[in-house]
Amino acid sequence: MAFPRRPLGATLALLLGSCFGAWPVAARQERPGLEGGLEGKGGGGGGGRRPEGNEPPVWGDEGGGVSGELPEGDSGEASSSSSSPFFQPAAGNAGLGMMGMMGMASVGASASVSPSFRGPGNRDRRPNQELPIVLWWSGSLFPHFPGETERIDCRRGSCLSTKNRRVRLHRRTRALLFYGTDFRAYEAPLPRLPHQAWALFHEESPMNNYLLSHPPGIALFNYTATFRRESDYPLSLQWLPGLDYLRRPPPFSLAQKDRWRTTRRPEEEGKEVEDEEGGGGGGPGLAPVLYVQSHCDVPSDRDRYVRELMKYIQVDSYGKCMNNRELPSMRLRDTSTATTEDSEFMTFISKYKFHLAMENAICHDYMTEKLWRPMHVGAVPIYRGSPSVRDWMPDNHSIILIDDFGSPKELAEYIDFLDKNPDEYLKYLAYKKPGGITNQFLLHNMERREWGVNDMTLPNYLNGFECFVCDRENDRINAEKDHKKTRGKLPAPEPRIAQFTHMGCPPPAPGYGNIEDIPAGDSWKEMWLQDYWQSLDQGEALTAMIHHNESHQGKFWDYMHKVFLKRTQQN
Repeated sequence: MAFPRRPLGATLALLLGSCFGAWPVAARQERPGLEGGLEGKGGGGGGGRRPEGNEPPVWGDEGGGVSGELPEGDSGEASSSSSSPFFQPAAGNAGLGMMGMMGMASVGASASVSPSFRGPGNRDRRPNQELPIVLWWSGSLFPHFPGETERIDCRRGSCLSTKNRRVRLHRRTRALLFYGTDFRAYEAPLPRLPHQAWALFHEESPMNNYLLSHPPGIALFNYTATFRRESDYPLSLQWLPGLDYLRRPPPFSLAQKDRWRTTRRPEEEGKEVEDEEGGGGGGPGLAPVLYVQSHCDVPSDRDRYVRELMKYIQVDSYGKCMNNRELPSMRLRDTSTATTEDSEFMTFISKYKFHLAMENAICHDYMTEKLWRPMHVGAVPIYRGSPSVRDWMPDNHSIILIDDFGSPKELAEYIDFLDKNPDEYLKYLAYKKPGGITNQFLLHNMERREWGVNDMTLPNYLNGFECFVCDRENDRINAEKDHKKTRGKLPAPEPRIAQFTHMGCPPPAPGYGNIEDIPAGDSWKEMWLQDYWQSLDQGEALTAMIHHNESHQGKFWDYMHKVFLKRTQQN
């Protein structure tokens, strides 16, 4: 039975190639802990379609088994397929073309398989021996169990899905699926075969792999599923379970929250509450603003901004970063117990009027639980993250954007104004009223979303992207056949290469102030700027290796050295 699962830590990768001619290299353009208990993952539902039929998936042409060994090196029978390559290296590298057509031997012995299943509307009656193969190179994301291989029946056609890397050189292996967080240029499977597409699945933070934020890095792939709306299979709303999640009435009234502002918490009776950060913490009750974070020193440099904001308004800061107050119970202080949806934790944060909601990296459409969770519990997010976040909000007056203010002092003055004017504050919660969600863009995207978040009745987005790739590859196979059958009267499939907008994120910038004002030796400056720009060099090095039909990963650092020397000469 197909049953999607979400492994600890998160998600996967994209596809690439060109049909004729040289590899088109784009012009150069310019990591989690307790966060609300945990800065972990959500998203991904259960589901999957119920299996039908009893034909086991097989690789070779012999009955229900797998025979022979995976072809290696330059051996192997030439492919009977005359498909035009989806990826073609630079001219003069014909050897890769030959290798792309090799791999005719059956795949290694005794592959483990699961029962096949058939989705609605699929009329694909091909036996498993004829189906294209999609290979989850990042096997931990393989969304089926038990076993390592399963037939998937998607809208327009069927494929065999596997995590068995021994099929990489097989002639029917049409796509490799990668998880962006795990993708490393120096570990890429080489040589790059011209008949195979690469697919990228990356729903996590840009900071996990800045290689994908540069044109040479993202252009390695043909298909993408990322948080960007421009990607082929967008995951922008991966952290929003549904509209009812936003509509949930606040658990506490505004009057109750105001009382907690002036009443000492029971667990703090008889204790002195230290004020370690100037205006942060202290006072007899709760501060107006909550900050919960244990993932410090991130690309967005959020702590630097919070430190300055604390000079002008009270902020209760929990966790390891900027801590000036303890969580109310030992259970919540234990990061293995307190999760982002823990009921005790959710009740606790519901008492605050404002939540600092700051992503660990800045990029269009990168929005996490830090944004949606405050709205769920009836607080007002003070947000920095996606510059285009307003496009996704339930109405035009539901969050406070940090970047709308010229300084932390100006922001603090506005928060203080709302804190003292309940009518103005409540305007930010109007979307919770019946009919209050008026953003048609949000409504439309939620309506057309085919996967669920923590919903066992809907498919997981891993299954969804897998089928997206399967359908596109079946389309490409059919187009190749038509091109051959008509002797070129019908065109060959167009090259498909991921664009910068599918993932591209800007360089890290200081959370407050100018980069020139940050002293040498600052950990943020040394870590994240270097990581961002070194990732560009890695993308260029891997692209050059593919152009030169390299098959040995050990040469990667030689290519990196060449890129470095070229960059030095240009400067």
